[in-house]
This record gives sequence, structure tokens and C-alpha cells, in this order.
Amino acid sequence: MDAVIDIKGIPECNVCEIRDGKLVIGSGVTLNKVAELNYFPLLSRAVKRIADHTIQEKITMGGNLTGTIIYRESALPLMVSNSKVIAVDRNGERKIPIEYIYDREKGLNPCEIIVQIVVEERFLNLPHVHVKRTKNEKIDYPLITISGLKDGERINFGFSGVCEYPFRSYKMEDILNDRSIPIDRRISKAIPNIPGRILEDLNGSVEYRIFMLHTMLKEILDKFEEEGELDG
Repeated sequence: MDAVIDIKGIPECNVCEIRDGKLVIGSGVTLNKVAELNYFPLLSRAVKRIADHTIQEKITMGGNLTGTIIYRESALPLMVSNSKVIAVDRNGERKIPIEYIYDREKGLNPCEIIVQIVVEERFLNLPHVHVKRTKNEKIDYPLITISGLKDGERINFGFSGVCEYPFRSYKMEDILNDRSIPIDRRISKAIPNIPGRILEDLNGSVEYRIFMLHTMLKEILDKFEEEGELDG
């Protein structure tokens, strides 16, 4: 059986540049490189919190997005910015929303690889926040991580550590952005719409995760609404 061993030799997998109004990031680009170039500050902030500096030099964007470790925190800024991935197999290429790669029906087939991630330039410098809570040290597997991006009057949210995969829930966003009801009530209404089973592990029980999620969402919503906008 044919197998792809290393994609770092593919030129398209090593680009990281803005062209034609889009940020294009190759799947072979390391987390350190993304952070250093800092084209997308929310993404840079997120990848700096993944492992330590030495490991960040080895982890690639494609590796973090599709690796076996369930948190895949680099996906969150990409989800909230409506990013796409270019996936390729022997039959050609297709461009799909980033969240599709975690969907069993819409996701990657066994023969596809991610070549590039594409982000519209207009999202790169929008007001944003990235909040991560760990059980112990600053660099540790997250209990919960949330990225928020304010696009006009709407705040987009991406979550990691809540379920077995990162996600963005448009139904939760609709509720969290409903300014006709108080913030605490919005959060209480949104949480039952989490699109999967809530994790329970050594880092925290289901009940503790729900408590932390409520606390983190309130922190984010309070800051956005009191200050009008954030820069992270």
C-alpha cells in the first residue's frame, strides 16, 4: 500500500503568507513559525499556549489540527474566523470549512491530507480573546480553552476540552449573542446545546467543566460588552 511519510518537502505545505486578500498557511508550517510571523494575532496567541517553545518548533499546523491529542487548540481561532482547509487526495483537491475535519460524515477521507489553511484577511485583526484554564501548570493539557472573535456585533466562539473534539456551535452563539436577556441566563441556556458528550477525566468532572465553562463565558462576555472590544 502506498503511504505518505513526510509532507514537509511539498512547497505548498510550507507557505505562510498573505496573498489575494487571504492568509495562506501550509500544513507543514510549525507553530513557532506561525507565532513569529504573527499575521493572525489570535492564532499566534493560541499556538503559544500549546506545549513549550521547544515542542512548538516541531509541531506543525497540520499535525496539531489532525493529531491524536484531542485538544487541537490551533483549530479554535480558525473556526471563529470561518477558515477553510484545502485537502488533497489522488482524485484532486477540495476546500472545506475547518470544522468539517472533525465531522465523521463531512470530514477527511482516509486518503486525504490537509495541504493549506486559508483565512480571509478581514478576520486577522478583529477584536479577540483567548482564555485557557489548566488543572496545574500554565503549560499543560487544557481543562477548557475558548477563543472568541468579535465580527461586527456578533461574537464567534470556539471551544476545546469540553468534548472529545474542538467545536464551534452556531446555536450556542445565537443564544450567547442575544443581548435581550442577561448574560448569566444566556450562558445557562447555551450550555445544554453543547454538540457532544462533555468530557470527564482526571482533569475534571462533567460538573466541574460545566462550572468552569460558565465562569469563562461570563468573563469573556462581560469584557466584550463592558469594554466594547478587545485586542486579546
